[in-house]
Amino acid sequence: MKNYFDEICKKIKKEIEIEDIKIVDNSHKHKKHKFYSSEKFHLQLNIKSIYLNSLSRVSAQKIIMKILRNDLKTKIHALEIRIEK
Repeated sequence: MKNYFDEICKKIKKEIEIEDIKIVDNSHKHKKHKFYSSEKFHLQLNIKSIYLNSLSRVSAQKIIMKILRNDLKTKIHALEIRIEK
């Protein structure tokens, strides 16, 4: 799991300039949900980026979603993105 989270960080850092990124795995909070799958993650990304802060929230989130589009199809069920100042 840690390796996969490192992979996510590398993908994002490769595409955009960020100062810091933290990934929180909230999958355990969703075990009783109807479409829960132990093979997919419920993640929260906490990203500190001057670049992303210069964009609208929607534009910044679209960039992150585009970078992780394949992961969203295969390994990530839910993604919460927080752009920190």
